[in-house]
Amino acid sequence: MSDGARPALDVGDLAPDFTLPSDTEGEVSLAAQRGHKVVVYFYPKDNTSGCTREAQDFSTLLDEFRQADTVVIGISPDTLRKHANFREKYDLRVTLAADPERQAIGAYGVWKEKSMYGRKYWGVERTTFLVDREGRIARIWRKVKVPGHAQEVLQAARELP
Repeated sequence: MSDGARPALDVGDLAPDFTLPSDTEGEVSLAAQRGHKVVVYFYPKDNTSGCTREAQDFSTLLDEFRQADTVVIGISPDTLRKHANFREKYDLRVTLAADPERQAIGAYGVWKEKSMYGRKYWGVERTTFLVDREGRIARIWRKVKVPGHAQEVLQAARELP
């Protein structure tokens, strides 16, 4: 798969299935969550300020997501070891899936060319997908700004049948 070759996913599309290693559950797959609502949030890197805040916010609201029958899965290209250290350091409660081969990251079209201080590079564009009980994309948040994001996603999950 070449970078940027995949068409963008849209609301109503079938969410691409994935099976990835998880630091707490062995493996996590989207298909195994069928019948539940699922938040799949992609983030660039463990232990960075924005990614830490996002994981902490989703972790803080995890019980409320569960009450809304919603599973929360965070995906980054980091390894299982980095995820385990990240979880322990910040007492995170959400499921973290490792995608160093960028299988799900590529399938969801979140591997993008980015620019920082005039330098161009490829990385994960912070993006969240809310998937309905049938496996279709109900909402997409692209280029996420972290403050208030987890709460907004929780509200959308609550409103989704």
